[in-house]
Amino acid sequence: MDHAVITLNQVLPILLLIVLGNQLRKRQWLAEATIDDLKWLTINIALPSVLFLSFLNLELKVSYLAIMGVIFALCVLMYGAGYVVQHIFKIDHPYFPMLVTGFEFGMLGVSLFGSAYGLENIGYIAVIGLGHEFFIWFPFLSLLLIRRDGIRDVSKLATAFVKAPPIIAIMCGVGLNLLGAAESMYAWPVTGAFITVMELTGPMTIPLILIIVGYGFKLEAHGIRDVIATVAFRMACLIPLALFLNAYFLRGILNLPPAFEAGLFTMLILPPPFIIPLFMKPDDVEERRYVNNVLTVNTVVSLAVFAIYLAFNPTL
Repeated sequence: MDHAVITLNQVLPILLLIVLGNQLRKRQWLAEATIDDLKWLTINIALPSVLFLSFLNLELKVSYLAIMGVIFALCVLMYGAGYVVQHIFKIDHPYFPMLVTGFEFGMLGVSLFGSAYGLENIGYIAVIGLGHEFFIWFPFLSLLLIRRDGIRDVSKLATAFVKAPPIIAIMCGVGLNLLGAAESMYAWPVTGAFITVMELTGPMTIPLILIIVGYGFKLEAHGIRDVIATVAFRMACLIPLALFLNAYFLRGILNLPPAFEAGLFTMLILPPPFIIPLFMKPDDVEERRYVNNVLTVNTVVSLAVFAIYLAFNPTL
């Protein structure tokens, strides 16, 4: 089959599902409350099922700890860069540094990578995303809560971390993997049934997430110049960093297979975390509009960059 046709058949389903989600909102075929319920189903059941099975069956290596450390450090570095740029250029958007760092791994990274390269290969991007999840649930969430409520209670942040279903799924998967219980989980009577349930619910993740993402696409023209400048700065930093880390870190130092490079590139071109608006003050209308516009524009740009990358890297 022609290379262009293969690429089109990988990218087009992603776009069609996003367009479907957008039309569901525009035509009011589904209420926003229904989408919120689907989002709950995705975050609490479908996505944890995929992550648990990925880490349960993953061949764990010491080199993955180095990946965790580098990704965590990269997130901290990008926040610092955003903070410095904000003060140098006197950018009047308090959430600018938070929009420069972090990635929407759960609600977009998994679906893009899984739809293009197969859900069975999610483990590659999941390893890349592990250090990021530690960053999001500790420093990043701390910054959001401090800005909104002034909360600095470490115990509350730790509680939010251990209660997050994706984190529970990752920790359980890694723990059982390290104990050598992966094969037994499939063979034992009750656990085998749970594994089957997760294998059935996991495939829901990709279509549900893409429909939810499309439903949330809303762009307002107000302040669009600031939005474009924010997205341009973010992508101008992260795309070269992705290429550099792939060549000199994953390939050069760790000598990992190309599948990890695809995972890292996919991760670093993703938009900022979609949770940011959830932790903003309700009355902060102007800043909320700016944040939502950045997330929408950056998602579109991320999809375009991913399609180009996929055209040159159609297989792992």
